[in-house]
Amino acid sequence: MLQGRIRTFVRQWQLQSMVIPGIIWMFIFCYIPMFWLIIAFMDYSIAKPMLSSPFVGFKHFEDFLTDDRFWRSIRNTLGMSSIKLVLGFAIPIVFSLLLNEIRSVRMKRTVQTISYLPHFIAWTIFGGIMLNWLGEGGVINQLAIGLGLQDREVLFNSEPKYFWWITFFSDVLKETGWSAIIYIAAIAGIDPALYEAAELDGANRWQRMWHITIQSIRPTIAILFILAVAGILGSNFDQIFMLKNNMNLKMAESLDLYIYNMGLVSGRYSFSTAVLFARSIVALWLLLMANYASKKLSGDGIF
Repeated sequence: MLQGRIRTFVRQWQLQSMVIPGIIWMFIFCYIPMFWLIIAFMDYSIAKPMLSSPFVGFKHFEDFLTDDRFWRSIRNTLGMSSIKLVLGFAIPIVFSLLLNEIRSVRMKRTVQTISYLPHFIAWTIFGGIMLNWLGEGGVINQLAIGLGLQDREVLFNSEPKYFWWITFFSDVLKETGWSAIIYIAAIAGIDPALYEAAELDGANRWQRMWHITIQSIRPTIAILFILAVAGILGSNFDQIFMLKNNMNLKMAESLDLYIYNMGLVSGRYSFSTAVLFARSIVALWLLLMANYASKKLSGDGIF
Protein backbone atom coordinates (compact mmCIF):
# COMPACT_ATOMS: atom_id res chain seq x y z
CA MET A 1 0.00 0.00 0.00
CA LEU A 2 2.81 2.42 0.89
CA GLN A 3 4.58 1.73 -2.39
CA GLY A 4 1.35 2.40 -4.27
CA ARG A 5 0.96 5.75 -2.54
CA ILE A 6 4.56 6.66 -3.33
CA ARG A 7 4.02 5.82 -7.03
CA THR A 8 0.84 7.93 -7.04
CA PHE A 9 2.70 10.83 -5.43
CA VAL A 10 5.53 10.62 -7.99
CA ARG A 11 3.05 10.42 -10.88
CA GLN A 12 1.10 13.43 -9.59
CA TRP A 13 4.02 15.43 -8.17
CA GLN A 14 2.91 18.68 -9.84
CA LEU A 15 -0.55 18.42 -8.28
CA GLN A 16 0.74 17.18 -4.92
CA SER A 17 3.28 20.01 -4.68
CA MET A 18 0.46 22.56 -4.63
CA VAL A 19 -0.18 21.73 -0.96
CA ILE A 20 3.40 22.55 0.06
CA PRO A 21 2.74 26.32 0.63
CA GLY A 22 -0.24 25.42 2.84
CA ILE A 23 1.85 22.93 4.84
CA ILE A 24 4.62 25.51 5.33
CA TRP A 25 2.10 28.15 6.42
CA MET A 26 0.47 25.75 8.88
CA PHE A 27 3.83 24.68 10.30
CA ILE A 28 5.01 28.27 10.83
CA PHE A 29 1.80 29.78 12.18
CA CYS A 30 0.12 26.79 13.86
CA TYR A 31 2.76 24.35 15.07
CA ILE A 32 5.81 26.48 15.94
CA PRO A 33 3.74 28.84 18.17
CA MET A 34 2.62 25.82 20.22
CA PHE A 35 6.02 25.91 21.92
CA TRP A 36 4.98 29.16 23.62
CA LEU A 37 2.17 27.36 25.43
CA ILE A 38 4.79 26.67 28.06
CA ILE A 39 4.25 30.18 29.45
CA ALA A 40 0.87 28.96 30.77
CA PHE A 41 2.93 27.20 33.47
CA MET A 42 5.22 30.19 34.10
CA ASP A 43 4.94 33.64 35.59
CA TYR A 44 5.91 35.18 32.26
CA SER A 45 7.09 38.77 31.93
CA ILE A 46 7.54 40.42 28.54
CA ALA A 47 10.58 42.26 29.93
CA LYS A 48 12.54 39.02 30.47
CA PRO A 49 13.53 36.08 28.24
CA MET A 50 10.80 33.46 28.21
CA LEU A 51 12.84 30.63 29.70
CA SER A 52 14.04 32.93 32.49
CA SER A 53 10.51 33.24 33.89
CA PRO A 54 9.80 31.26 37.08
CA PHE A 55 7.82 28.03 36.81
CA VAL A 56 4.52 28.20 38.74
CA GLY A 57 2.81 24.97 37.70
CA PHE A 58 -0.98 25.09 37.52
CA LYS A 59 -1.32 28.40 39.41
CA HIS A 60 -2.89 30.25 36.48
CA PHE A 61 -5.32 27.40 35.82
CA GLU A 62 -6.46 27.58 39.44
CA ASP A 63 -6.81 31.36 39.17
CA PHE A 64 -9.15 31.41 36.18
CA LEU A 65 -11.23 28.53 37.53
CA THR A 66 -12.02 30.66 40.59
CA ASP A 67 -12.70 33.83 38.57
CA ASP A 68 -16.41 34.73 38.32
CA ARG A 69 -15.72 36.72 35.16
CA PHE A 70 -14.33 33.59 33.50
CA TRP A 71 -17.48 31.61 34.23
CA ARG A 72 -19.60 34.50 32.97
CA SER A 73 -17.66 34.43 29.70
CA ILE A 74 -18.22 30.66 29.50
CA ARG A 75 -21.96 31.19 29.97
CA ASN A 76 -22.05 33.86 27.28
CA THR A 77 -19.98 31.81 24.85
CA LEU A 78 -22.10 28.68 25.32
CA GLY A 79 -25.28 30.74 25.02
CA MET A 80 -24.31 32.41 21.75
CA SER A 81 -22.74 29.27 20.28
CA SER A 82 -25.71 27.08 21.25
CA ILE A 83 -28.15 29.43 19.51
CA LYS A 84 -25.99 29.43 16.39
CA LEU A 85 -25.59 25.64 16.52
CA VAL A 86 -29.23 24.70 17.24
CA LEU A 87 -30.94 27.32 15.08
CA GLY A 88 -28.25 28.49 12.70
CA PHE A 89 -26.59 25.25 11.59
CA ALA A 90 -29.58 24.13 9.51
CA ILE A 91 -30.10 27.48 7.76
CA PRO A 92 -27.30 27.07 5.14
CA ILE A 93 -28.52 23.51 4.50
CA VAL A 94 -32.09 24.65 3.89
CA PHE A 95 -30.85 27.56 1.76
CA SER A 96 -28.73 25.26 -0.43
CA LEU A 97 -31.62 22.81 -0.84
CA LEU A 98 -34.01 25.57 -1.89
CA LEU A 99 -31.39 27.09 -4.19
CA ASN A 100 -30.94 23.70 -5.85
CA GLU A 101 -34.66 23.65 -6.69
CA ILE A 102 -34.43 26.85 -8.77
CA ARG A 103 -34.66 25.75 -12.39
CA SER A 104 -33.32 28.94 -13.98
CA VAL A 105 -29.52 28.77 -14.01
CA ARG A 106 -29.24 32.56 -14.28
CA MET A 107 -31.56 33.10 -11.32
CA LYS A 108 -29.71 30.48 -9.28
CA ARG A 109 -26.33 32.10 -9.92
CA THR A 110 -27.69 35.56 -9.17
CA VAL A 111 -29.20 34.51 -5.84
CA GLN A 112 -26.07 32.62 -4.85
CA THR A 113 -23.81 35.55 -5.70
CA ILE A 114 -25.95 38.04 -3.76
CA SER A 115 -26.13 35.69 -0.76
CA TYR A 116 -22.39 35.24 -0.28
CA LEU A 117 -21.31 38.83 -1.01
CA PRO A 118 -21.80 39.95 2.66
CA HIS A 119 -19.12 37.44 3.69
CA PHE A 120 -16.49 39.63 2.01
CA ILE A 121 -17.47 42.70 4.02
CA ALA A 122 -15.20 43.01 7.05
CA TRP A 123 -16.86 43.00 10.47
CA THR A 124 -15.49 46.48 11.09
CA ILE A 125 -17.81 47.66 8.31
CA PHE A 126 -20.63 45.17 8.69
CA GLY A 127 -20.71 45.73 12.45
CA GLY A 128 -21.09 49.46 11.85
CA ILE A 129 -23.98 48.77 9.49
CA MET A 130 -25.64 46.57 12.11
CA LEU A 131 -25.22 49.23 14.81
CA ASN A 132 -26.83 51.76 12.50
CA TRP A 133 -29.76 49.45 11.77
CA LEU A 134 -30.23 48.67 15.47
CA GLY A 135 -29.96 52.26 16.66
CA GLU A 136 -32.77 54.68 17.42
CA GLY A 137 -34.20 55.72 14.08
CA GLY A 138 -32.62 52.68 12.43
CA VAL A 139 -34.22 50.29 9.97
CA ILE A 140 -35.18 47.73 12.63
CA ASN A 141 -36.98 50.30 14.80
CA GLN A 142 -38.79 51.86 11.85
CA LEU A 143 -39.88 48.46 10.56
CA ALA A 144 -41.06 47.26 14.00
CA ILE A 145 -43.02 50.46 14.62
CA GLY A 146 -44.51 50.34 11.14
CA LEU A 147 -45.71 46.77 11.71
CA GLY A 148 -47.11 47.64 15.12
CA LEU A 149 -44.68 45.37 17.00
CA GLN A 150 -43.54 48.22 19.26
CA ASP A 151 -44.79 51.72 20.03
CA ARG A 152 -41.45 53.46 20.66
CA GLU A 153 -37.88 53.37 19.46
CA VAL A 154 -35.54 50.98 21.29
CA LEU A 155 -31.75 51.14 21.37
CA PHE A 156 -31.40 47.39 20.91
CA ASN A 157 -27.63 47.19 21.31
CA SER A 158 -27.79 48.79 24.75
CA GLU A 159 -30.11 46.07 26.05
CA PRO A 160 -28.09 43.03 27.26
CA LYS A 161 -31.07 40.68 26.78
CA TYR A 162 -30.98 41.23 23.00
CA PHE A 163 -27.26 40.75 22.47
CA TRP A 164 -27.17 36.97 21.88
CA TRP A 165 -29.94 37.27 19.30
CA ILE A 166 -28.24 40.22 17.62
CA THR A 167 -25.10 38.11 17.15
CA PHE A 168 -27.19 35.24 15.81
CA PHE A 169 -29.16 37.24 13.24
CA SER A 170 -26.15 39.29 12.12
CA ASP A 171 -24.14 36.09 11.67
CA VAL A 172 -26.94 34.49 9.65
CA LEU A 173 -27.27 37.59 7.49
CA LYS A 174 -23.55 37.74 6.79
CA GLU A 175 -22.50 34.09 6.53
CA THR A 176 -25.45 32.01 5.29
CA GLY A 177 -24.56 32.28 1.60
CA TRP A 178 -20.91 31.54 2.20
CA SER A 179 -21.63 28.60 4.51
CA ALA A 180 -23.97 27.12 1.90
CA ILE A 181 -21.26 26.90 -0.76
CA ILE A 182 -19.89 23.57 0.52
CA TYR A 183 -23.41 22.07 0.54
CA ILE A 184 -24.06 23.40 -2.96
CA ALA A 185 -20.82 21.79 -4.12
CA ALA A 186 -21.85 18.48 -2.51
CA ILE A 187 -25.27 18.65 -4.16
CA ALA A 188 -23.65 19.33 -7.55
CA GLY A 189 -21.84 15.99 -7.25
CA ILE A 190 -25.05 13.95 -7.00
CA ASP A 191 -25.75 11.74 -10.01
CA PRO A 192 -28.73 13.23 -11.97
CA ALA A 193 -29.80 9.68 -12.84
CA LEU A 194 -30.95 9.22 -9.25
CA TYR A 195 -33.43 12.09 -9.62
CA GLU A 196 -34.63 10.79 -12.96
CA ALA A 197 -35.22 7.31 -11.55
CA ALA A 198 -37.07 8.69 -8.54
CA GLU A 199 -39.24 10.89 -10.77
CA LEU A 200 -40.15 7.88 -12.91
CA ASP A 201 -41.14 6.07 -9.71
CA GLY A 202 -43.55 8.89 -8.90
CA ALA A 203 -41.53 10.75 -6.24
CA ASN A 204 -42.49 14.39 -5.96
CA ARG A 205 -40.02 17.24 -5.46
CA TRP A 206 -40.02 17.08 -1.66
CA GLN A 207 -39.57 13.32 -1.66
CA ARG A 208 -36.61 13.60 -4.03
CA MET A 209 -35.11 16.28 -1.84
CA TRP A 210 -35.49 14.18 1.30
CA HIS A 211 -34.55 10.73 0.00
CA ILE A 212 -31.85 11.70 -2.52
CA THR A 213 -30.40 15.16 -1.91
CA ILE A 214 -30.25 15.12 1.89
CA GLN A 215 -29.11 11.50 2.06
CA SER A 216 -26.36 12.16 -0.48
CA ILE A 217 -24.95 15.15 1.40
CA ARG A 218 -25.33 13.52 4.83
CA PRO A 219 -21.56 12.85 5.23
CA THR A 220 -20.86 16.53 4.53
CA ILE A 221 -23.49 17.59 7.08
CA ALA A 222 -22.01 15.19 9.67
CA ILE A 223 -18.45 16.49 9.24
CA LEU A 224 -19.48 20.16 9.46
CA PHE A 225 -21.66 19.44 12.49
CA ILE A 226 -18.75 17.71 14.26
CA LEU A 227 -16.53 20.72 13.57
CA ALA A 228 -19.27 23.08 14.78
CA VAL A 229 -19.58 21.15 18.06
CA ALA A 230 -15.80 21.20 18.50
CA GLY A 231 -15.82 24.98 18.07
CA ILE A 232 -18.66 25.66 20.50
CA LEU A 233 -16.26 27.32 22.97
CA GLY A 234 -15.06 29.66 20.26
CA SER A 235 -16.84 32.77 19.06
CA ASN A 236 -16.52 35.27 16.27
CA PHE A 237 -14.16 37.69 18.00
CA ASP A 238 -14.47 40.39 15.33
CA GLN A 239 -18.26 40.31 15.56
CA ILE A 240 -18.34 40.45 19.36
CA PHE A 241 -15.68 43.17 19.51
CA MET A 242 -17.64 45.40 17.12
CA LEU A 243 -21.08 44.92 18.71
CA LYS A 244 -20.18 44.98 22.42
CA ASN A 245 -20.29 48.08 24.59
CA ASN A 246 -20.26 48.89 28.31
CA MET A 247 -24.03 48.54 28.56
CA ASN A 248 -24.26 45.01 27.14
CA LEU A 249 -20.84 43.72 28.29
CA LYS A 250 -22.22 41.33 30.91
CA MET A 251 -23.91 39.36 28.10
CA ALA A 252 -21.33 40.14 25.41
CA GLU A 253 -18.01 39.13 26.94
CA SER A 254 -17.25 35.81 25.29
CA LEU A 255 -14.30 33.55 26.09
CA ASP A 256 -12.30 35.00 23.18
CA LEU A 257 -12.94 38.52 24.43
CA TYR A 258 -12.03 37.45 27.98
CA ILE A 259 -8.70 36.04 26.75
CA TYR A 260 -8.06 39.25 24.79
CA ASN A 261 -8.85 41.47 27.77
CA MET A 262 -6.72 39.45 30.17
CA GLY A 263 -3.80 39.03 27.77
CA LEU A 264 -3.35 42.08 25.56
CA VAL A 265 -5.29 44.64 27.62
CA SER A 266 -4.26 43.64 31.16
CA GLY A 267 -0.87 42.17 30.24
CA ARG A 268 -1.54 38.83 32.00
CA TYR A 269 0.02 36.74 29.24
CA SER A 270 0.52 33.55 31.23
CA PHE A 271 -3.02 33.70 32.59
CA SER A 272 -4.61 34.19 29.15
CA THR A 273 -2.41 31.43 27.67
CA ALA A 274 -3.59 29.06 30.40
CA VAL A 275 -7.23 29.83 29.52
CA LEU A 276 -6.52 29.29 25.82
CA PHE A 277 -4.66 26.04 26.55
CA ALA A 278 -7.55 24.70 28.63
CA ARG A 279 -10.05 25.69 25.96
CA SER A 280 -8.06 23.86 23.29
CA ILE A 281 -8.04 20.67 25.37
CA VAL A 282 -11.81 20.86 25.85
CA ALA A 283 -12.28 21.54 22.12
CA LEU A 284 -10.25 18.43 21.27
CA TRP A 285 -12.37 16.36 23.68
CA LEU A 286 -15.58 17.75 22.12
CA LEU A 287 -14.26 16.89 18.66
CA LEU A 288 -13.55 13.29 19.66
CA MET A 289 -16.90 12.88 21.43
CA ALA A 290 -18.88 14.44 18.55
CA ASN A 291 -17.06 12.24 16.04
CA TYR A 292 -17.71 9.14 18.15
CA ALA A 293 -21.42 9.98 18.51
CA SER A 294 -21.77 10.68 14.80
CA LYS A 295 -20.11 7.39 13.87
CA LYS A 296 -22.43 5.51 16.21
CA LEU A 297 -25.64 7.27 15.12
CA SER A 298 -25.13 7.76 11.39
CA GLY A 299 -21.94 5.94 10.44
CA ASP A 300 -20.38 9.20 9.20
CA GLY A 301 -17.42 10.91 10.82
CA ILE A 302 -14.13 12.68 10.25
CA PHE A 303 -11.98 9.67 11.25
